[in-house]
Amino acid sequence: MKSFTFLLFAMASLADAQPYDVVIRNGRIVDGTGSPWYSGDIAIQGGKIAAIGQLAQAETKGTIDAHGMVVAPGFIDMLGQSELTILVNPHLPSKIFQGITTEITGEGGSVAPQNDMMIGADRAGYDHFHISPDWRTFREYFARLEKQGMGINLASYVGATQVRRMVLGDADRAPSASELERMKGLVRDAMRDGAVGLSTALQYAPAPYASTEELIALATEAAKLGGTYATHMRSEGDAITAAIDEVIRISREAKIPAEIWHLKVAGKSNWGRMPEIVAKIDKARESGVDITADTYAYTAWFNTFSAFIAPWAHDGGDAKLIERLKDPAMRARIRKEMVAPSTAWDNEWQEIDGPEAILVSVVHNPKLLPLQGKTIAEIAKLWNKDPIDTIFDLLIADDAYTYVAVFGMSEPDVALALEQPWVSVCNDSQGTAPDGVLGGEHPHPRAYGTFPHILRKYVREEHKLSLEDAIRKFSALPAQRMRLTDRGVLKKGMWADIVIFDPATIRDKATFENPNQLSEGIQYVLVNGVSVIENGKQTNALPGRVLRGPGFVR
Repeated sequence: MKSFTFLLFAMASLADAQPYDVVIRNGRIVDGTGSPWYSGDIAIQGGKIAAIGQLAQAETKGTIDAHGMVVAPGFIDMLGQSELTILVNPHLPSKIFQGITTEITGEGGSVAPQNDMMIGADRAGYDHFHISPDWRTFREYFARLEKQGMGINLASYVGATQVRRMVLGDADRAPSASELERMKGLVRDAMRDGAVGLSTALQYAPAPYASTEELIALATEAAKLGGTYATHMRSEGDAITAAIDEVIRISREAKIPAEIWHLKVAGKSNWGRMPEIVAKIDKARESGVDITADTYAYTAWFNTFSAFIAPWAHDGGDAKLIERLKDPAMRARIRKEMVAPSTAWDNEWQEIDGPEAILVSVVHNPKLLPLQGKTIAEIAKLWNKDPIDTIFDLLIADDAYTYVAVFGMSEPDVALALEQPWVSVCNDSQGTAPDGVLGGEHPHPRAYGTFPHILRKYVREEHKLSLEDAIRKFSALPAQRMRLTDRGVLKKGMWADIVIFDPATIRDKATFENPNQLSEGIQYVLVNGVSVIENGKQTNALPGRVLRGPGFVR
């Protein structure tokens, strides 16, 4: 018996003596918790952190010298948009070169579930990326991702818009009792397929047609399976307080944690209201509501151009919208509502100074490509048209596919939101690349720059955040929010999602004029222990994983 015990001990010692896969030496470790940095080495084995300490004598197959650099947990993007572009370029260079190792996606209209009717209605988007949508469920979509490989980890919400369209199409009406039960069943199925919760994007039709009660019913199903409720609120402008009240109500009544995506106060008439919004959320948190938020920290947002049109005009989908824009009487009604201040819908035209604040970023019609990077003011002059007619005619010419950047926020509001301890960071942009199919677009610069932008501007230059707190917002805070218990902190046993960068040189290069530029200063990015960036260069490895939610059933 003693000899057997000794043999087991010897075998265990031999296993312990195996060389590590990689040891990161001499770095300034910022562990993600918000604690001050410390010096040390990190050993990786089998994709996970095996040891942290002074490991100068440890045997290893590979070494990374991080002298003079920060070693941090991989950055977690609380709202990506890469569910389609990851099928085009699975390496997602715009993401990894800003340190993103995990993306959460699925903003209201998620990648699944879907049916033939929806695929037909959304054909322009699939054609734009040359994608064949051969999945119908999350389980099928995740299987496709895992088969092709991926450069980062990815998780997804199931969109309330998605399940509504599955049952009701794009119609402006309430579901019957039986239809609501079908929608609830779709949420349950998606959660069991691996979705992380329920999401809404209540500015974009047909989402505004949903009542609060409908959303509570769907969120309750997600809550039963451990999900989170994340939302692009019904208003980020004049009606923002009512919109936050709705989020609070959904969280309370569905008994579900709530995340406000890309927290902002939109529109010049609302500039300076962020202290009021922060106080409102603080009060809700103090009362026991589990509500947090995230931000991308730029003063321009980015969305589908058709959102400038009142929700009623979207009834029936994009084809019906275009019909209405072509009809003189309907067109006059749409114009009248755009130029009239209202809290009944999130009227973006009322939130900006004028057409010079709208930058056309992405079009689908090849004939319109020369307009990417131009403002509506410039296009109106080019076409010799009134700006609102220019908006209408551009939407008609592009089958309502167009995306725009809109300058409608104030810098003090943006900074104050970022500084809140319960605010993490979202990229709110699809992963892209400077070349290929994706390189033909003119995205918001946040697509390439969000996380380095914050490290450069708000940490290094303006000192609004400490380095440690910024890293916490990038890692431990979002991991905690998404219940990613094995990621987000540098600690033994955690998955080795790691970013190594020079804090003195990291910077965003993307601008509104020239957005397709990779960020600089990140030397290494490891995803599940494998380098996707090494010595500042992309390795083309695809070590990412699908991260399934707590309701997942194999």
